[in-house]
Amino acid sequence: MPKIKRGIIIVLDSLGIGELPDASKSQDQGSNTLANMARVLGGLRLPHLEALGLGKISPIEGLRGDLPSSAFYGKMAEVSAGKDTTTGHWEIAGVVTPKPFPTYPKGFPEGVIKRFAEAIGKPVLGNKPASGTEIIKELGGEHIRTGYPIVYTSADSVFQIAACESVIPVEELYRICRIARDLLGGRHNVARVIARPFVVDGDKYVRTEGRKDFSLPPPRPTLLDVAKEAGLTVIAIGKIGDVFAHRGTTVETPTANNEEGIEKTLSWMEKDVQGIIFTNLIDFDMKYGHRNDPEGYARCLEGFDRRLPEILGGLRGGDLLAITADHGCDPTTPSTDHSREYVPLLVCGSGLGKPRSLGTRGSFADLGATIVEALGLAPLVCGKSFYKELL
Repeated sequence: MPKIKRGIIIVLDSLGIGELPDASKSQDQGSNTLANMARVLGGLRLPHLEALGLGKISPIEGLRGDLPSSAFYGKMAEVSAGKDTTTGHWEIAGVVTPKPFPTYPKGFPEGVIKRFAEAIGKPVLGNKPASGTEIIKELGGEHIRTGYPIVYTSADSVFQIAACESVIPVEELYRICRIARDLLGGRHNVARVIARPFVVDGDKYVRTEGRKDFSLPPPRPTLLDVAKEAGLTVIAIGKIGDVFAHRGTTVETPTANNEEGIEKTLSWMEKDVQGIIFTNLIDFDMKYGHRNDPEGYARCLEGFDRRLPEILGGLRGGDLLAITADHGCDPTTPSTDHSREYVPLLVCGSGLGKPRSLGTRGSFADLGATIVEALGLAPLVCGKSFYKELL
């Protein structure tokens, strides 16, 4: 059976394509990030994603579903409990999470905050779920007066610490994040501790690019681990390195936005490397999904669509490209949280058969299993490969 040289995975962060059967358990019934956004805007114009077959996966206003597709198309269901970034990416890479990571809709327990404050030698501000931009607007002045860090969370399993760089230098902020990571064990073992530095610009508080995630490592070997162990190159672009706790990667390239993520992906596609290029494009989720901004989300998606011909043009013989997502974040619902949805799956590359439907895959892990088989590596524990269906 033919084998590939490179597996390229591009995650359009939060681009869900319809509620999962169990969506009501997390109050996500009716969520459909793509279709609802298209509906409220009177349709989307994404000619290159349309040509790949995006409109054939499910009805999306503005995208034709009766055109021949240039890629294999389908959607994937999430088996893992939860609907967060870590869970979604881990499942893509072959690790299913049966129990959701803990979340804190009322803030962290007093005992957790007390232990953290004692460990860093000062009290904290906040301790509640909040938008990162809003909480520094609310508490930034008090933080600067007192020197106390701002602790907050979200619908995700995160312990976030915000600090002004002139009050708590970035390296010191990273140090206290490591303290939090060590303290948060057992039932409070959150998926990520996140450093959120900011600066004062006139009368505004502006977050900087010094964000750093301190993540739990996956409990079992992932697609990345298997590829690296086999001597292949694993390029992690965007927050991929953080999500996998910097395990299984050979090169990590953090990015500030989607455009930089696309540029870095194109740059690595030009190089003669064998292995995996794994990219996360964060802007969809961070800038628009969580802020209930369907117009901005659509513009961002159109921006990716404009760059898609460059990505497709950069494919070489032996490349397999998969475009997918990690969860939903419907900007049209009252909630600003992630939504439990199917994710789209578009797959293309050289030496494949005639494009057709891949149907509904039973797990995100099917993608990781496919990449592993296509690279000729040992199989992962989870996931059912569809590589034979591509040939």
